[in-house]
Amino acid sequence: MADQPWHELPPEIAEVLRPALADVADEMIDAVRTVPAYRRPLEGQFGQGIRAGVQEALRHFLAEIEAGGTVARPDVYSALGRGEMRAGRSLESLLNAYRVGARVAWRRFSAVGVEAGLEPETLYLLAESLFAYIDVLSSESAEGYALEQSAAAGEAELRRRRLVRMLVREPPVDPAAIQAAAGEAAWQLPRTIAVLAIASERRGPAALRLPTDAIAETIGELTCAIIPDPDGPGRRAALERAMLEAGARAGLGTTVDWPEAAVSFARAQAALELADGDSAALIVAWDRAGELLLGSDARLAQEFAADRLAPLARLPASSRTRLTETLRAWLMEQGRMTPVAERLGVHPQTARYRVARLRELFGGALDDPEQRFWLEVALRVAE
Repeated sequence: MADQPWHELPPEIAEVLRPALADVADEMIDAVRTVPAYRRPLEGQFGQGIRAGVQEALRHFLAEIEAGGTVARPDVYSALGRGEMRAGRSLESLLNAYRVGARVAWRRFSAVGVEAGLEPETLYLLAESLFAYIDVLSSESAEGYALEQSAAAGEAELRRRRLVRMLVREPPVDPAAIQAAAGEAAWQLPRTIAVLAIASERRGPAALRLPTDAIAETIGELTCAIIPDPDGPGRRAALERAMLEAGARAGLGTTVDWPEAAVSFARAQAALELADGDSAALIVAWDRAGELLLGSDARLAQEFAADRLAPLARLPASSRTRLTETLRAWLMEQGRMTPVAERLGVHPQTARYRVARLRELFGGALDDPEQRFWLEVALRVAE
């Protein structure tokens, strides 16, 4: 079977079929409108494109039959594929329209051929030729569609990379400008984000299996990724898995509202700097907040203290003051009740009652040496 069997048809067939060309084109256009994606008036640029495509296909088909070989033609079908992609319609809709049109053309052309007394073998070759020709046009449209998809994806990627830089820039970019850039990048700004700083020597964002809703850009020697909803179920595990699979190491900044992405990025970088001597692929800033706090991030220090002392914050002011003093004395005296009572100037039974209340609030943290250490740090920050 020839790749272009219409070149094997007798040239005189073109003269047999040409008188029916206009009617066949109209019937094909009517048939195309039965495809759901094209059930609308064929007006404007859309209508012109469909009509031009049908008419050019029939004209060129007959021209190549007549010539017995290749005849130059405009790049109509690749352009149709590109146009369908830009219009948001599926490639399958366009290819279905081609198939519907081909069936109509065959019915009309076969009727004309029979009336003209064409041999059955010639009619069979005409049918084969018509559907093979439509396959060629379909292939060209599919290529145009894919090229437009690729171009759109490339443009969207550039816009998202630009958005990453805007989000983490210091001083901060005007929120309205970021919202506009996010719209252009077709990326929904989430309520909360965390920034991932990835030590990515010789690695770009494309090499990392980040969550599909993340956006990333290379900034200096790091890959900077914006992770939406970082506290969602399974998110941290997915990030750690991505780093392990890529053989990379990253610092995950704290969860912030998106206008504060630069704060999370700074903390992500600081967390990454803690990686020396640590075998973890993902170093989470919040898990190492105490160490970062000692690295003189004043704002983080206040947030850390508020988090660790949160059980006290829910108490009435007078109770909060008494129990804060008790916690401080208990930590300083390493849990020895008599010195605690003496430091507070209360009866030992009163001290025991207060410590029992602290245990209700803080649970096992009071029995964990490391947690006791960070509680003392939080108390010092809160002073």
